[in-house]
Order: sequence, then C-alpha cells, then structure tokens
Amino acid sequence: MRLTVLGRLLGAQAFSSVGTSISTVALVVMVGQLTAFLSYLMQILISVMMAVMMFMLVPRAEVSAGRITEVLDTASTVVPTTGPVAALTGRGHLELRDVGFRYPGAADPVLRGISFVAAPGETTAIIGSTGSGKTTLLNTVPRLFDVTDGSVLVDGVDVRDLELDTLWGTIGLVPQKPYLFSGTVASNLRYGNPDATDDELWRFLEVAQAADFVREMGGLDSEITQGGTNVSGGQRQRLAIARALVRQPEIYLFDDSFSALDFATDAALRAALVPETRDATVVVVAQRVSTIRHADRIVVLDDGEVVGAGTHAELMAGNETYREIVLSQVTEEEAA
Repeated sequence: MRLTVLGRLLGAQAFSSVGTSISTVALVVMVGQLTAFLSYLMQILISVMMAVMMFMLVPRAEVSAGRITEVLDTASTVVPTTGPVAALTGRGHLELRDVGFRYPGAADPVLRGISFVAAPGETTAIIGSTGSGKTTLLNTVPRLFDVTDGSVLVDGVDVRDLELDTLWGTIGLVPQKPYLFSGTVASNLRYGNPDATDDELWRFLEVAQAADFVREMGGLDSEITQGGTNVSGGQRQRLAIARALVRQPEIYLFDDSFSALDFATDAALRAALVPETRDATVVVVAQRVSTIRHADRIVVLDDGEVVGAGTHAELMAGNETYREIVLSQVTEEEAA
C-alpha cells in the first residue's frame, strides 16, 4: 500500500517536471520567434520610411537642380566692351548723368533721371527712406549692374567703356552687408592690397577703430571663419572698411557701412577717415543723419528720384523730405 502511494507520488512529480520543461522550451521558442519578427518588421518599416523620404526629396532636388542650372546658364549683363579704356588719367572724378535703372521685367524703374557730381576731396552723402534706391544707385558705379538709362562716368569715361580691372582698381567698395573670407585677419585685409606690410595693416586697423578687438583676438594671424561669423556685425563692418583703406583707391563707396556701430565709434571712425580720404572721392549712403550731416553735399532720394541736394543747413531750410528724415531721428534743437 505504501509503495503504491509512493509510486503514485513519484509519478505525479515526474509528470509535473516534464510539463514544466515543455512549457519552458515552448516559451523560449516563442521569444526567439517574436524577436526575429520584430527585427524583420523594423527593417521593413525603415525601408518604407526611406522610400517615403525619397519620394519627398527627389522633387525638391529636381526643382533645385533646375534653378541652379538656370543660374549657371544665365549670361552676365556686365561684359567688357570691345577695346576698353585701360587707364585713367584723373583722380577719381565721379559723375552721374540722367541715370535710370529698371530691373528686367519690372513695370516701373527703380531710378529715374539722377544726376550729380562727386569730386575728389569732397564727401557726397546719399540719404532717403527705405526702398528709395540708394544701394541700387551706388551699385551702378562699380558695375555690379549697368544702368538702363543715362551714364556713370569716372574721370570723364563711361564705366561701360572701362576695362573692368581698371574700374575695380579705382574703387573701394564697402557693401551694406560686408563679407569676410575664411583665413586670417591679415589675409582678409590683403585682398585690398596683397603687398601691404603688417605696419600698414595695423595703421588702417587703427583708422577703422578695429585695432583693439583684433589685438584681443590674437593679432593679424587671428582666424576668421567663412562669412566672418566669429565676429560681430560692427566688427565685420570695421574690418571691411580697413580692407578698403588698404587698397587706397581714388573713389570710396560706403553703403550704409556704419549702421552697426555705436555713436561714439561711428564719430571716432569718421574723424579718423578724414585725413586718409582727404584727396579721394567719398560717397556715403546712410540712414543715420549724424553720419552724413557734415558732408560737403547731401543728395536726397525719394522713390528713385533726386528731390534735393545741398548741405545739411540748406536742406533743413528748404527740403521737406530731408526735414522729415532728420526730425524722425533727432529733435529740432539737435538738428540745428
């Protein structure tokens, strides 16, 4: 009796052990299958996502390639004339005669009938509201684009008849948004004159009020990133001004290149520029009245036309457009 009961107990225990083992094996097999299934599913999903991204990116790439090809295939409108003038005999006398400009396909011209003279040893300022055509006007001088009416003359020669290297060698342009190239401070400044010495570079940095921050950066060998992104907007402007000074051109074109400077730096820079540009023709485009109020001649633009020209005092007395611009920035007492 006891043996029979023991046998039954041992048999039940053995059966239970075998059942547990079978369940464990079945569970292991199911986990492995599930893992493989999920892995394959993820590969399928990733492939589907990549295919969807390709469907999205291919049309964009096609449109972008078309635009790039269109730009590369566009012929330049600024081309040297046959038998250009290779040398100038004057000192940078600049004259605009009845200048007009219309962008291709535009209904209305940007500039209409603009005439004025900028002589060596004088500072000519151009001021006007946003969109009045100041930058467009300035860009016609170095032939960033050609005028559609009238003519721009340097030393009596139409810029379209000048050899491009001769024209660009006569002009020092500081654009509204100056661009610096990857390299060092010295390499950027020597774009103006590859033969400039270190002493000359430091002298022009002092004039441009840039010497202090260049010393803090580590000197002339300090690194400049592409576009000058490792310096501030005001520092970029001052380095661009120094680069133009290194060239020592006959004509300086400053396109609102003092806008990022504080008033004290602006005043110090303008005062330091006077002896360096005394014999040159200086044309300044500005929004800030304090920058141009002491100019020898101020040209007021409004909607692409000259609506006044004269000194600060003359325009304050007789030009309503100029008065509005001035009084929007300073009081009547400060303007006087």
